[in-house]
Order: sequence, then C-alpha cells, then structure tokens
Amino acid sequence: MNTLNRRSFLGTVAAGSLAAGCRSPQGVGGAAALAPPPQGKRARLATVCQVGRMRKSVAETLPLVMELCDRALAQKPDLVCLPENFATASMGKAPPRERAEAFDGPTLTAVAQRAQQHRCYIVCPVMRLEGGRLFNSAVLFDRAGQVLGLYNKACPVTTSADYTSFEDGVTPGTPDIPVFDLDFGRVGIQICYDLGFPENWDLLRRKGAQLVLWPSAYDGGTPLWSYAYLHHYYILTSVRGGQSRLVDPCGAVLAETQPNDGVIVREVNLDYLVAHLDWNRSIPDKIKAQYGDRVDVRRPNLGSSHFLVEPVDPALTVRALQQEFGFESTFQYHERHRVAWAALRAGRQPQPQTALHGRRPQWGAF
Repeated sequence: MNTLNRRSFLGTVAAGSLAAGCRSPQGVGGAAALAPPPQGKRARLATVCQVGRMRKSVAETLPLVMELCDRALAQKPDLVCLPENFATASMGKAPPRERAEAFDGPTLTAVAQRAQQHRCYIVCPVMRLEGGRLFNSAVLFDRAGQVLGLYNKACPVTTSADYTSFEDGVTPGTPDIPVFDLDFGRVGIQICYDLGFPENWDLLRRKGAQLVLWPSAYDGGTPLWSYAYLHHYYILTSVRGGQSRLVDPCGAVLAETQPNDGVIVREVNLDYLVAHLDWNRSIPDKIKAQYGDRVDVRRPNLGSSHFLVEPVDPALTVRALQQEFGFESTFQYHERHRVAWAALRAGRQPQPQTALHGRRPQWGAF
C-alpha cells in the first residue's frame, strides 16, 4: 500500500470520528458506568521527542521525525506514538487550514506505510478538514496500515482574547472521548491542552482504558503522573518540547527521552492490577515468594498504600493471581465503601459484602 486506503479513511471519518472507538457504557441516568477492560497482554511501547527537529515546511520536517520513528520501529515495538502536529509545527503564521492534510497527504501516507511494513500500530497527529471544519486530530493506524480510529482534540486552547477562536479555527471534538481496542489492550488518546480537563481522563478510566496516549506540544509534567495514579492506567507521552515519557499506573516514570536520545521503547503488560494494602499487607511478599521474577510486584510510591501486580510470564494472569492470593483492585475496594455508605446515608443497614480478602487482618501481616 503506497498511500492510505481512501475507503478505509473516509469510512472511519464518516461515522463521526469514532466509528472504531468504543462508546460510553451507560449507567443510571445516562451517567457513564465503569466498563471492564479487555484481557490485556504484553506489548512494546515506543515514543519519540521532537526537540530541534523542525523546519519551515512539511517536506523538510517530515524526514527528520520519520528518522526518529524508524529508530523506534527498528526495536520492533507494538505501538509508536508521535508528537502533536509534528510535521507542521514550525510553519510560522501559515493559516491553519493550509496546514490541514488530506487523507493521501505526505504525513499520513508516510506513517501508514511504516505501520504496514513493520506490523505496528502508530498514532499520527495532524490537522484535518472534515465537513468544512478544522480539527486537531490523532489518526490511529493498525498493523496493516489502515485507519483503526480517529480522535479529534476535545479541548483546543483559545487563541483570541475574547475566547471566540481556538487554535486559530479548530473545532472541538466530541466530549464523548473514544477508546480503541488493540490486540494487546484498550487505549485512549488525549492531546496537549486536554491535560487541563480532568473529566476527560476520568471518562477514559470509566471506559476501561489501560493505556492513554498523549501527543503534545509541551512536556506536561506532574499532572500526567497524577492522572496515571488516580486512574490506574499507563500514560505514554510524545512531545515536541521537553521529554517524552512512559508513566505507570501508580504514577511512576518508567522511562523518558534524554537530550541525546529522542527515542524510548519499553515493554509492559496491560494485564495488571493496582491494589490497596488494606487487607493485603502480606500479598506482595507472598506473590514474590511463590513466583519470583515471573511477576513484577512493585510499590513505587511508598506513601500511597498502593501496589501494582503485573505478570512477566505470559502463562500467568492477574485474574488467576487474584483468585490464588485473594486480593481485589483499589477500584473494587473503593466501590465496596461507596455501596455501604449509600445505604447508611439512606438510613439503612448495609448488606454484608464478600470480598476476596475474607476476614484476614486489615492492616497487619498474615
């Protein structure tokens, strides 16, 4: 495939920028309920940092970023994330509509070819025109180089003092942020200024995202670590300035680009679980004693009382470990409290709940 398949691209766009995405699960009153994520698998995640690799035209900038992409692809990743509008970032005061790329434009074509050649998912951010409106988008290519999904930036930043123009004419995407099921797990996408809107990140958690990709113009820093910690998903950033990073579901930075190396590749398992130490004080030690290096059990933030269980051996699953050792996720632990509190607030006695931890000590070793 030398160019992006036109039917594939237009089919995705015609269905409302989200045909391949998963819609919100609906709860009482239409509120999004928690959706169970699919069974995750091990995957090699790659990202790049664009710092200094910008010229005045797409023709000059694209090869510079594709060289970074090729370096990442040489390490056989399952997914590569590229920075926000990397090909047009330095085009000065050119009208944004002149920066918009058609489905068979040079950037999308170059990335689609690489996705197909290397059998790798790639997230390619571009400016797009759709139905006469301008969008700041991230196009998700599958392993065959076809468009799997599309995310239009929900929260473009104002570029006028009176808040009537956003990113010089960009239309906000739907607030119903999509998620996409890949062959190793469920992913969501946010772009740059989306960082400032916690409701987006919470919605992705409710939709069962196990990994959130964040292409951006800037670094982002600690808010990203907080979102990862609060929502217990991986976050992979790809930025034009600063450092690109991989943050784990406890908010710890696992890898980040360096000034002399703009590429990182790290293998993770999207079959993981974050649990609370209440009722589980001895669980990390018991898992390590039984399985050793076959399971990664870590507590990167010692003050949080959270620990992460992530199988290294593909023959092991988190669900099997939960049943063997009797522990639940932090989300389950919190939800059991919410259910009981609701009864007490209504003047009722809470119904007994049967948790996997049984009646072992709440805080002590066992």
